[in-house]
Amino acid sequence: MAVMKAASDAAEWRRDRPRSVVFDCDSTLVGIEGINWLATDHVDEIAALTDAAMSGEIPLEQIYGRRLDIVRPALDHVLALADAYENTLIPDARDVVRALHDAGIAVYVISGGLEPAVQRLASSIGIATERVRAVAVEFDVRGCYTGYDERSPLARSGGKREVVDQWQPPLARPVWLIGDGTTDLEAKPAVDVFIAFTGVVEHREVRAHADFVITERSLAPVVALCMGEDEPTRSPGRELYRRGRQLLGFTE
Repeated sequence: MAVMKAASDAAEWRRDRPRSVVFDCDSTLVGIEGINWLATDHVDEIAALTDAAMSGEIPLEQIYGRRLDIVRPALDHVLALADAYENTLIPDARDVVRALHDAGIAVYVISGGLEPAVQRLASSIGIATERVRAVAVEFDVRGCYTGYDERSPLARSGGKREVVDQWQPPLARPVWLIGDGTTDLEAKPAVDVFIAFTGVVEHREVRAHADFVITERSLAPVVALCMGEDEPTRSPGRELYRRGRQLLGFTE
């Protein structure tokens, strides 16, 4: 069962319907961490650094460039990551985006992942390019890695909050954010509702401070939470809403 933190009765989950929903990418929309997938010969080392940053043990800026210097991903490998993202989509992710759009809710992605892969994944599930933010990477004419955008706020702690605050035009409120890591939790002051998604990996500190927690490996509860008591009239939103309510423990 998915868990609604501090929301054991129906009254707790009745929030104003969001006008904007922001998803993290890695371990939220998809079941992998992109940089770990790219690591190949350095998987254990990179995974340890990633987990330390996502759990809040060390600031992201201390390991962001370090991981890329170790991995040095070529362009073709980054584009292959986009395929891996699509192959590991969380169940219902594509239909959840469609259902939110049908409800008039704008959907965004803010990710510390690499821009070429994140953009391709977002496009494949119906999220417009202008509603995606990730970290740009640089390659030479042979497609070899040469660096990343070190000025990107998404390569440092607190960056997702900066992006939400500075997005132009501003995100329509209420804004809800769904993510798994400390970098997502850091953006909580800039949004109206923060949902911890632990269906891939759980970080205790993130879960403890979330407004809601989804423990199932499904994003269907997002539709149920966003829509409140207003069941969508169209498919697949209607089916997702009903499944989401069941996963949240609200059975008729």
